[in-house]
Parts: sequence; structure tokens; C-alpha cells
Amino acid sequence: MKRKSKGYYWLILTVLGGLLSLAGFVSCRKDAPVVEEPIPFVRLLKNQQFKSSILKRELNYAVLLPAEYENSTDSFPVVYLLHGFGDDESAWYNSGLIQYYADQNAATTVPIIYIMPNGFNSYYVNKYNGQYPYMNMFVNELVPLVDSLFRTKPEASQRAVMGFSMGGYGAMIMPVKNPGVFKTGIALSMSFRTNEQYLNEPQSVFDYQWAPVFGGYGMNGEQRFTDYYNQYSPFQFLQHPDDQSMIGLNLFFDCGDDEESLSETNNALHNILRDRSLKHEYRMRSGYHSWDYWKKSLPEALKYISYAFGQKEYPDDNTVMDFGAAIADDRIQRVEVENSGLFYQVVLPASYDAATEDYAVILVLHESDVTVPSSRIKDLISLLNNQITSGKLPASIVVEVPAEVNQLTEEIVQKIIAQVDSDYRTSDMREKWIIIGNRGGGGLAYQMMPDLTSKIHACLLFDADLPENPEVNDPTITYYLDITDEGLHYKSNSTLYLNLRQNEIPHEYRIRQGSPTHDSFLNGVSEAIGFMNKNLKS
Repeated sequence: MKRKSKGYYWLILTVLGGLLSLAGFVSCRKDAPVVEEPIPFVRLLKNQQFKSSILKRELNYAVLLPAEYENSTDSFPVVYLLHGFGDDESAWYNSGLIQYYADQNAATTVPIIYIMPNGFNSYYVNKYNGQYPYMNMFVNELVPLVDSLFRTKPEASQRAVMGFSMGGYGAMIMPVKNPGVFKTGIALSMSFRTNEQYLNEPQSVFDYQWAPVFGGYGMNGEQRFTDYYNQYSPFQFLQHPDDQSMIGLNLFFDCGDDEESLSETNNALHNILRDRSLKHEYRMRSGYHSWDYWKKSLPEALKYISYAFGQKEYPDDNTVMDFGAAIADDRIQRVEVENSGLFYQVVLPASYDAATEDYAVILVLHESDVTVPSSRIKDLISLLNNQITSGKLPASIVVEVPAEVNQLTEEIVQKIIAQVDSDYRTSDMREKWIIIGNRGGGGLAYQMMPDLTSKIHACLLFDADLPENPEVNDPTITYYLDITDEGLHYKSNSTLYLNLRQNEIPHEYRIRQGSPTHDSFLNGVSEAIGFMNKNLKS
């Protein structure tokens, strides 16, 4: 065997020494501390999930936390957001943009935790056969889970339910059936049916949408009114005068006047609640079953919820809008109706003397309380004049007729129209004439319209004192109905609205907040300016 050289062994020793030195250095060095990066605060938590032992399945939900949640130890009230038929928990943050609207309205609302569960097509109640007890899961599993995971205020007064369409029904029925859990419900375009609608629902629709929840597969007629349905339909349980289910709740309903059938349903519920003197808020604006409508509902809905969480009475908003400068007295002509001792007022457009054209006419049958000062009566004329001056209404002759009870008659109004035609340059086109009437004046305008169709194109009625079953058949007249949710004549106005829909008469319908005061009438006229402009230009 060949012997190794001394150099070889020296090289081996050198390498080993180096390795031992390196090992000693490593072993003497302290381990560097592990720095954990802070988890960033995320307000919108999507794709949350829990296993429901009641439903025996996973349930998806989403959470939106208030911006204040991160840097505080405060607890917050909770709003459960319910989606519509065929949607899921993503509807409120994808289509509804709830984070954007919550932030946009932060100045008028309290900080809120929003919970968005998947409601499937359950209508947010237990199925009639006990096979899918969704409401039980919601109340007994989801709500306690949320209270355990987040800093919530776990009292009924600090929980609300808000939903659209099917979720609107859920937002109504959840507090009704669980007042110890939820005190407040906000129903947007609530999807449900009146008794008559339920009976007339096509069999295929009934078996697909309603029977799986309330029972009655294949049934027609009153057999559809199962015992279970009767317990969950406000059109059934509110028929019992001793029913207490809606007393003490905070309820807010909102529905567009262009809804295919749900406007009828929601109006009918409003009427029942009014009949029972059950406190609630109700709104109807121009619109249909869409996020465009529901998003416009959110500012007031969130404000209402905040008042409810603060356990404060929601205020009636009869604040008078700023109508601009008062019209000069010398612009108002006071004219006597021939041989009657009654007077009306005329305001000519500023361009009248310098022009030769014929003008549109706005005829107002104006009823006011004896307690309303004369300066406030003048506000109506000032409002219309300022809208004409600003160009929001075409140049028009304004004729204001005091609609004093038992003094103004059809004969008098016809005389006024004839005098105005004779004394001023009025258009002979019916499309250039509109009539406005409030309360008794509105009732008279409605009554006269069949005799004025050759003269007047559009009729605007504000809390009009109508007959019990008003009816219109002439499709050449366009109607605008406006009433506050505490208006005196809510039933007859609702009946006329249904009649206009069924007869396909052009119309718009508004239900606004407040009581039937002179100020609310002025506010209603102000909101109707766009309608008036369109119909004076047609």
C-alpha cells in the first residue's frame, strides 16, 4: 500500500479545524427572533362559513365591520342583510355595494356590523313540513355565533333585519316571530302576496315558489290557505283584531310604484297597518324591482335604523323646502268670478307683456286650513313662479283658486276656466294645461276630469278627498297621485292607484313621509316639478 504524504494529513487537519471553528461559531450565535407580521384589518369578510347542526349543512355568510371596529374596544349594533329569491350572501356586497353606502351615509348613521347570510330560497322561515327549519337556524345558531365572534350589542333593540324582495318578507317576519331577538325590520320591495294574489297565482308559480315553503302543492282556491300559511301571512294574522304581533316593533317599508305586483301587496299591507293604527313608515317612489331603486332607499333606511338603535322616535320630516324668493305682490292679479263674490289669483309669466305667444296654464284648486297664514298661501304661487323663472317649468300662466269647503263647485271652476281663456293668451292645446288639487280641491279636480278631458291633459292630486271607490277609464289623461304615509285619504288614493294600473292609465304614485299639512302639500308639489315639466311640454 502506498503511504500518504505529510502534506495530505496536514490538509485534512486544516479542513477539520475549519469545520470545528465554524460549528463553534454557529453554536455560539443566538437565534434571530421571529417577527410576526400584523394581520391587516379587513372590514369585508367574504366566504365565512359554519356548520349548522339544525340544517345539517354548511352555511355561507359575509360580514362587513364598521371602520371604527379596528381601533376600539366598543361593541356595535348588528343589521342582518337578507337577499332575494335566487340570490346568495354576495348580493349585498356585490350588487348592493353595502360598504360604499354604509360609508357614504356614515354622518347620519351609527357604526354598524352587517351580517349577510345565504338564505337560499327559504323566505327566511321554517318549511311547513319541518324539513328545513331556516328560521330556527337563524335565531338559535347564526345570531349566537355572530355574538360570540364579534363585539356586538346582544339585545333585540340593537338588532335589525333589512332585506329586498324575498329578503323584504324576511325582514318583516323575523321581528314579528322573534321580537325578543329583533326589534327592527326594513322591508324593501317586500315579496309576498295578498290573499287575492295568492289565490290567483298560476299553479306552476305557486307550486314552485310558495308551496315548498307554506304547503299546499297542487292546491287551488282557499285550499292554498294552509294553517301554516295563515300563521305567516300578515294578510291573515292581522285580520284578527287581538293580534299583537306587530305592536312595539320598528317597521319601515319601501316599494316602487312601477313594481309589477308587489306595489299592490305593499300598499295593501300599509292600509291594514293604518287601519290597525300600527305605527310604521312607508314610502313609494318612482321605480321598479332593481338595485337602482333599493340603493336610493338606503340613506333613509339606514337613518331609520340608527334612530331605532338609539331608541328614539323617528321624526316626521315636514320641514318646508326653500322655495326661493317670495313673489312680489304686484305680480299677483286678484280676479272675481263673475256674479259669485268669489276670487281667484293669476300670475302671468315675466315674458307675457313683451310676447305675443299663447301660454300653458297651471290651474290649482288650493285648499288650506284656516290656521294657515296668508303668507304661507302665497308660498305656493312663489314656488311655481320660481320654477318657471329658473326654467324648470315652461313659461305658464298660474291660476290659483282657493278651494274653500262648500264654496267651490264644478260650475265655478268652469266659469274660471272660461274667464282665463277669454282674458289671457292661453294655449288651445290640451297638452299645455294641467290641474292640481289638494284635499277637497283634489277631490273636485278628480270629479271634474271627465268633463275637462278636451281641455286638460294631466291631473295632479295631493291627499285628495276621493270617493270610496274612485275609477278612471280615459287613457288620454295622465295622473299624479301623492299622499303622505299618515295622509287622511290613504284608502281611496290606494284604490285609485290600483284602478289606474289595471286600466293602464298613465300615472305616477308617491307616498311620502309625514302628516297631511299645508307644508307637506308644498313639498309634494316641489317633488312633482319634473312630472309637471314633462307634461306641460308634451
